[in-house]
Amino acid sequence: MDLTQILPQFGSFAFTIVSFVVALSIIVAIHEYGHYIVGRWSGIHAEVFSLGFGPVIYSRMDRRGTKWQIAALPFGGYVKFLGDANAASVGAHEVAQEERRRTMLGAPLWARAATVAAGPIFNFILSIFIFTAVILWQGQAADPLTFDTAHPLPPDAVMQLEPGDELVAIAGIPTPSISDFETAQDSLPLEPALDYTVRRNGAETVVKGPWPYPPLVKAVSPSSAAYDAGIQVGDVITGVDGTPIFAFSQLVDAVTASDGRSVVLDVWRDGKTQTFTMSPRRMDLPKADGSFETRWLIGITGGLFFEPQTVQIAPWDAVKAGAGQLWFILTSSISGLQHMITGAISSCNLSGPIGIAQTSGAMAAQGPSSFIWFVAVLSAAVGMLNLFPIPVLDGGHLVFHAYEAVFRRPPSDKALRVLMAAGLTVILSLMIFAVANDLLLCP
Repeated sequence: MDLTQILPQFGSFAFTIVSFVVALSIIVAIHEYGHYIVGRWSGIHAEVFSLGFGPVIYSRMDRRGTKWQIAALPFGGYVKFLGDANAASVGAHEVAQEERRRTMLGAPLWARAATVAAGPIFNFILSIFIFTAVILWQGQAADPLTFDTAHPLPPDAVMQLEPGDELVAIAGIPTPSISDFETAQDSLPLEPALDYTVRRNGAETVVKGPWPYPPLVKAVSPSSAAYDAGIQVGDVITGVDGTPIFAFSQLVDAVTASDGRSVVLDVWRDGKTQTFTMSPRRMDLPKADGSFETRWLIGITGGLFFEPQTVQIAPWDAVKAGAGQLWFILTSSISGLQHMITGAISSCNLSGPIGIAQTSGAMAAQGPSSFIWFVAVLSAAVGMLNLFPIPVLDGGHLVFHAYEAVFRRPPSDKALRVLMAAGLTVILSLMIFAVANDLLLCP
């Protein structure tokens, strides 16, 4: 392999690693800041706030006596409180009696529990904040639905719509709201060009336009068949196995009918047609009722052939939508874990650090908005994972605090050591399994 082949691969690898480190650093910093700030508010003193582990690259001491540092290994972080024997806040060393209230062990139970819970909660807050900001930035489609700009389509696509056209009807059927648009397409005649009744300059007129949902690539899922084959956002699929198509539903039907057999796609890109071959993969997809369905997919998401004009969404509605997105991620993730444990869906749905790093790079390559959205999704996942009732994790510490609240005494030091060792074993086992998924079982 010559240098011209090595350099692009190295550049892609480096981009993936940098994207992963940036995403993880943001999430860890927010998580640990939650521990730090709530601990400070609760009267617990933080000696060290570290982003990363290992040798310290940079540090400074603030006026409260907390050392803020960046370490060489950027795959995590920690807050070490006064009296902690280590960064995991397990065990303690002696402090002066007058300082005991400022330690984790000497603080009231409510202060310790609030400090521990703050990390995952701050992850959830970060997710909602990002989701809300993106929704506010994007806005919502104007009502009535109004044509703004068309996405590039092949030259044979009929396009007579103009910016500012209000869509009154399509093929004689009243135009649905944007939320119902995708399901309403089933009632339209399956034809490459349709009549669009539009209100233009105050008068209604009929013009020709393409099928509302053409086989236009709006997004490509990382580690999917389409991603591995080189399909890009903006591509238009014009044929499957030599059969011309003009609707995204035709692409879905062809992939489903393949039953995993390789399909050949004709792709229009930048004025030229290229051919890509790929094998659909079985994927487990969450449904609204919490269950899952298994389908053959190539990893392409479609959308309307145009961008509608948008209006500003009310801030409170955006917050509710952001919180709803977080709730969907949490509930579908928990449901997915339950289905994996029972064997209802494949364990390949569980990604390890390698898979997450690859996804980070892929989302960053698709643009800032995709990467920022991914950070929000990953932050939600990290917050949820940390609440699992496993010793070593925040959820395990909360279980210990609940025990103390019920029995009026903390677990014994011996019990804590045994449980911590068991928890660490569980975490390492899950990590090894996830890495094996990434490298061997589900490459």
